[in-house]
Amino acid sequence: MEFRDYYKTLGVERSATAAQIKGAFRKLARKHHPDVNPNNKEAERRFKEINEAYQVLSDPDKRKKYDELGADWERGAPQDEVFRRYARAGGSGGGPTFQAGEAGGFSDFFERFFGGLGGNFDARGGGQEFTFEGADGRPARRSGKAADLAAEATIPLRDALEGGKRRLEIAATVECDACGGTGMRVRQERRGNTRIMRPAEPCEKCGGAGVIQERRTLEITIPAGMADGGRMRLKGQGGKGARAELNGDLFITIHVDPGPSFTLHGRDVRCLLPVWDYEAALGAEVTAPAPTGRISLKIPAGSQSGRVMRLRGKGLPARAKDPAGDLLYELRVLAPTDLTDGERDLMRQLAEQRRARGVPDPRSELLGG
Repeated sequence: MEFRDYYKTLGVERSATAAQIKGAFRKLARKHHPDVNPNNKEAERRFKEINEAYQVLSDPDKRKKYDELGADWERGAPQDEVFRRYARAGGSGGGPTFQAGEAGGFSDFFERFFGGLGGNFDARGGGQEFTFEGADGRPARRSGKAADLAAEATIPLRDALEGGKRRLEIAATVECDACGGTGMRVRQERRGNTRIMRPAEPCEKCGGAGVIQERRTLEITIPAGMADGGRMRLKGQGGKGARAELNGDLFITIHVDPGPSFTLHGRDVRCLLPVWDYEAALGAEVTAPAPTGRISLKIPAGSQSGRVMRLRGKGLPARAKDPAGDLLYELRVLAPTDLTDGERDLMRQLAEQRRARGVPDPRSELLGG
C-alpha cells in the first residue's frame, strides 16, 4: 500500500496553517477541476488526489493521525502494526469501508485509514467550501469570508431624487445549501457496513445552477441621486460566516421606476407635456407634473409640438463624479375635438381672417410651392 505525501500533493510544508492548506487546495482545485478540463484523465486524477489530501489535512483529527502515521512509516514500522495502532486510536480500520465508484476514486491508503468521507462531500466541488469565481453569477468565497450575494430592488423616482430610508423586499441570489454551490449532488447508498458513492447528479433543489433565489426584507438608506442600474453595497449582509466579521456583503442593483408620467435618460428626467393649441399659440402658465409633486410652467406664445423646455439641475442630483441631470418637458400641441357650435364658429372666423391676411400654407414647402 503506497504512502501518499498529502503535504507534497498540495505543495505546502508540514507546518502549514489551516488557512494555507485551504488556499493551496482552492488554487489547485480550480486548476484541475473537471469542468475546466473536460475529458482530461490526468486532470481528473490530480483533482481526486487533491481532494483526498484536503479531506485529511483540513480535518484536525485526521491530520494528527496522518502526521503520526507518516513518522511511523518513515521509521519502517510494519504495516500490520500501524493498522492495529490506528484501530486502537479510533481510526476506521475496523469500521465501514468506502467504495469510490465513478464519483470518488480515493486511494486504498485513504480508505484503509480514514474509512470514507461522511455525508457532506461533493465529488465535483471538493466539499461545501469550494466554489468557482467567475462571471457565471455564482457566489464566490475569499479569504475565509462567506459568499457575497447579489440582489435587485426597484425604487420610485422620488426616492432616487431625494434619497431616504425604505423598507424593501429583495431577491437575493444565494448559494444552494443542498449542494454547497456546486450544482451537483453525490448519492450515497448503504449496504450493511459499506457506504457506496454513486455518480454525481444535478442538484434537485437548484437544478444544477448552484444558486437559488431567496427573498429578504431589509430597511436600507437610499442615497440621493441613485441612478437606474446603480449598485449599493451593504457590508455584512451577504452570506453568513462563522463570525460576524466573516459575513459576506450584499450588492444591490437598483432599478428606478419613473412612473407613468416620466422617462429616464441617464440622469435627465423627461416628460411629454400636452398643451392645447390656443395655449401654445397665445402662451400660458400651466400646472405640470414634477417627480416630487407639481410645478407651474410658463409656455411661451407660439410654441410648437416638439419644443423642449429645460429646467437645469432639476433631474437626478449630482452623485460622485456625475453632475446633476435636468428636468425636460417636451410639448405636444393638441387640437380640441369636442367643439361646441359657438367654438366652431370662432375657429372658422380665425381661419378666414388668416387667409385674408395672406398667411402662407404650412404645406407649401412640401408641395414645392
